[in-house]
Amino acid sequence: MLEEVERWLTRRSWSAADRPLDRLVAARARDPRRASVSVVLPALNEEATVGAIVTTIRRELMEKVRLVDELVVIDSGSTDATADAARRAGARVVHRDAILPRIPALPGKGEVLWRSLLVTSGEIVCFIDADLKDFSADFVSGIVGPLLTDPSVQFVKAMYDRPLGEAAGQGGRVTELVARPLLNLHWPQLAGFVQPLGGEYAVRRSLLERLPFPVGYGVELGLLVDALHTVGLDALAQVDVGVRKHRHQDGQALGRMAAAIYRTAQLRLSRGHLVRPALTQFERGENGFVPRTHAVDTEERPPMREIAEYTDRRAA
Repeated sequence: MLEEVERWLTRRSWSAADRPLDRLVAARARDPRRASVSVVLPALNEEATVGAIVTTIRRELMEKVRLVDELVVIDSGSTDATADAARRAGARVVHRDAILPRIPALPGKGEVLWRSLLVTSGEIVCFIDADLKDFSADFVSGIVGPLLTDPSVQFVKAMYDRPLGEAAGQGGRVTELVARPLLNLHWPQLAGFVQPLGGEYAVRRSLLERLPFPVGYGVELGLLVDALHTVGLDALAQVDVGVRKHRHQDGQALGRMAAAIYRTAQLRLSRGHLVRPALTQFERGENGFVPRTHAVDTEERPPMREIAEYTDRRAA
């Protein structure tokens, strides 16, 4: 590990307990506008978990204390009752396709996160995955904390244990097999991030609006790498929030995720062109193995500050 990263780990890695809620509320009160917080949950068929997450955030961080200003669930085309569950729990629900309708929406998590900037107003934007189980408000307050108390910090990732079933620390298979090797080999300054692909992170809007967004699974790696190049390692940080439990993907879905992440990395390494940006996987059928070919996410959305509707809204 680079000496620079070792120093960074001692200066920019914290626990959620290092910043109690009363300290955060006091910091926010000193400059409410610059410390305004929007929490965004991208959701696709998360009826089973989204309501409990919204309830916890509202109760602990909007009613007991005033830390979060707005809580928005972006529904990316759910076929279950995700939107109803989120709305009943107290979130504002916006459908992905209703945001920036002049640009047809593409499938993918990154697309939803990019569009969320147009329907939120907080100067700090906190993204939380909607499939978390046993959710704690520390996931939000922990990663928002450094942004409220240290003006030099611009991007904060959550770090946590990721059990796979009953096996501690065995989650995050794509992280360990794909993302961590890529980062260590090509962006060694980012080797200190425990969960580089984690979906829980908080970022200053002034940085987010300057970054391109891969539309699919590569969004977390893309944002992290581009943030490093835009503001430098010392503006990045991570906070330990405990244990993350969520719905795990099957092996084939992980393969598609890995391909998208590799593609995102490849674009940033060379801005080159893959001859065949597709991934073929195999499923056993009645007569043997059947190939299934999936397109690999190759689209990226431009920095939001280049979108006229966004700049008009911010100027209003």
